[in-house]
Amino acid sequence: MAGKTDSTTPRERYRAQVRAEIKDHAWDQIGTAGASALSLNAIAKQMGMSGPALYRYFANRDELITALIRDAYRSLADTLRTAAADAGVPSGAPDVQDLARALRVWALADPQRYLLIYGTPIPGYHAPDDITAISAEIMGTLLDACTAIPHAPPQTPFAAHLEAHRDWARGHAAPSAVLHRALTIWTRLHGVLSLELAGHFTGMRFDPAELYAAEVAALLAPPPAV
Repeated sequence: MAGKTDSTTPRERYRAQVRAEIKDHAWDQIGTAGASALSLNAIAKQMGMSGPALYRYFANRDELITALIRDAYRSLADTLRTAAADAGVPSGAPDVQDLARALRVWALADPQRYLLIYGTPIPGYHAPDDITAISAEIMGTLLDACTAIPHAPPQTPFAAHLEAHRDWARGHAAPSAVLHRALTIWTRLHGVLSLELAGHFTGMRFDPAELYAAEVAALLAPPPAV
C-alpha cells in the first residue's frame, strides 16, 4: 500500500519551516528574558531577516504569542489524552494519578512552556477563543478522571455555588461536587508545580517529587469513616 502523499506545496512547506524557526527563537527569548520582553525585530535580526520580512509570517507579537500558547496547550492536551489512553483502565476513564504524573513530567521537560500558560499573565495580551477551548479540553479530561473516582465527593457550599457557575466545564455532565473535586485537584497540583518551577523549594532540601506525590495521594484519599 502506497504511503500517504504530502499535499502541501514547496512554498507552504517553506513557510511552515520558517514559522517553526521563528517560534524556536521566541522560546529562546522567553527563556532568557520572559514573554513580556518578546521582540519580533530581535528575532528577525537573529535570523538575518528584515523586520517587514518576518511580519509576513507573524503579523505582530500577539500573533506569535498566540501560536506559542496554542502549541503549549495542544501539547499538554495530547499528553494527558495519551496518558489516559495508556492507563488501560477497564472503565475507559482516565486515572487522576496517571494524569498528575504526566502533567509533572510535561512541566519539568520544558518549564518555560508551562509557565507561559500557567504563569504570570502577559500584560496587554488576550488569548483568542480557540485557546480557551483547548484549555477546556484539558479540564474535561480531568473531570472524566474525577468522575471515575470510586468514593463520592462531599457536597460542599462551594459545590452548590458551582452548580450555578459551571460554564467553564463546557457542558460536562459531572455533578457539582465533582466539579469542586476537579478544581481542588487542579489548583493544588498547579500550586506545587508553580512553586517548584519558580525555584521556591531550592535550598529546602526535600524532593519536590515526593511532595507532589504526597499531594496527589492526599487528594485521592477516601474520606475518614464516621
